[in-house]
Amino acid sequence: MTRETINAYSKSQRIFYCGAKGLCPCCGEASMFRKWLKLQTRCPKCGLDYSFAAPDDGPAFFSLCLVAFPLSFFVVWLQITFDPPYWVHLLTSFPLMGIGCVVPLQYIKGWLVASQYVNKAMEAGTEKLWADLEARAAHKHD
Repeated sequence: MTRETINAYSKSQRIFYCGAKGLCPCCGEASMFRKWLKLQTRCPKCGLDYSFAAPDDGPAFFSLCLVAFPLSFFVVWLQITFDPPYWVHLLTSFPLMGIGCVVPLQYIKGWLVASQYVNKAMEAGTEKLWADLEARAAHKHD
């Protein structure tokens, strides 16, 4: 996918596409991840500096809210309805909870980083960092 194609998307499409695939939100070509949850320092294609990205505990929070909270109702329902022995929970509840919370972490982190880039989200006092990032990106493409 080229930069022109990725820029033609609406903001929400761009965030969703880059976040779900783990692609650079600037060029849409290279992976933003060096390891499973570790961001690259820079995009290998366009040179975007990922120092602006600060998803912190956001992926874990969303994973817990979207998966663990609803799944806990299943666990309680299973216990109340069938009153199974503890080993049933060891074979069903714990794996579902663990896998359900861990698997979406990279997608959520990608979504948060892409959201921060596309919406130019920043902490107070980081305007200079964004100006430097945009100036560097413009200089690199000239």
